[in-house]
Formats: sequence, structure tokens, C-alpha cells
Amino acid sequence: MLEGFAGGGLELRKRASGALALQGSFPYGKRAVLSDGGRSGRPKKEAIAPGAFAYRINTPSEHGGAKDIHLLSGHDFGKPLASVRSGTLDIKDSPEAVTFTATISEEMQEVSYVKDVLAAVSAGLAIGISPGFRLPPKRRVPNPETIEDEGMDPENGAFNAVIRTVLQALLYEMSIVTRPAYPETQIEARNWTPDGLLQSDGLGIGLHRTLNRWRA
Repeated sequence: MLEGFAGGGLELRKRASGALALQGSFPYGKRAVLSDGGRSGRPKKEAIAPGAFAYRINTPSEHGGAKDIHLLSGHDFGKPLASVRSGTLDIKDSPEAVTFTATISEEMQEVSYVKDVLAAVSAGLAIGISPGFRLPPKRRVPNPETIEDEGMDPENGAFNAVIRTVLQALLYEMSIVTRPAYPETQIEARNWTPDGLLQSDGLGIGLHRTLNRWRA
């Protein structure tokens, strides 16, 4: 699974019921520097286009109701904070951003890793929102992303970077993170060629295996 990053912003509010409301947003259209290129390579940047995550947010599941999307701690499905299907995650898509409100019940607030996340958010240490997503099958969406050259214009901040723009993607989770960048191992696992396809790893396309491959 691919992971992105944006500061976005997080806000905690206490409700009369004792539950906590955790609100956040992932803005579209912001370029993230994934790699500076090192000594001999080219810089790599990535942007998520407006509406790229709309499909799984807005399309009903085969069984009725919304497709399940999770809010996690650090892209770890073993550390869930909320989910659409459980009724604890309200997530919306707009041309500007993906926004969400997660309801953290009093019972969940007593779980060890949830305490750690809430403490980190309150202290301003966990301020990042990172989406976990996959590109759709090419048979369904022939061109889910584009790759272009930034060009060389140092005065305006352009240093011949390779820019990948994700146009359509399948969003499975949003995570609260502390690191404001992509892990280098995930950057290198991508195929930064103009055909815009991920390299084959021989593992098939099952979600379980994809999660294992891309999880931080």
C-alpha cells in the first residue's frame, strides 16, 4: 500500500458524553518532496490531485452502506482508532481536501496505544495525516497517475524533479503520524518511469499482501 503525507492539522475536542472528537484534514494538490535525489539522482515529488480519493469515500459497498475506511496509528491495522463501518469515523471528500471526524469512545481512550496517540496529538508531536492507498487496476482506470518533468528553474524552486500526480486511488485508511515524509524504502519501491506503473513484485494483487509490502 502506498502512503502519502500532509500536515493537514489535527484537533481534539471533548464531548459531553465523555467521548473525544478527533478532527483532521488531508489537503489535495500539495506537492511532497519524497527524495532530494542524493548526489547523482533526480529529486522526486508527488501530489494527490483533487478528488483522487473520492471513489471509496462516496461509492457504496457491494453489501450496502459505505465502504470501510479506517483511522489508524502509524499505518498499523493492529492499532485502529476509528472506522467508517463501526460508525466512529465520518469522512468526506471535497475539491480541497479529505476531512474526517473520528469519535474516540471512553472505552477506547483507556487502550494503551490510543492513550499514546492522544497524548502525542495533545503535545503537538503527532501532527501529520497520512493516507494509505492503492492505485486502481489498469483495466479499470487506464491512467490513474501522471509523471512529468519539473524542468530546471532554480530561481522559482524547480530543480529538474520527477513529479508524480495521483489522479485516482483507492483509499483504505488515514493514519496519524509523526514523520513528515515518505519512508525511503517505499520511495525506492515505486517505478518512476513515464508509464506510471508500479513495479511487479510477483506477490499478486491481494490486499493482504499489498498491505504487508507497503506498510511502514
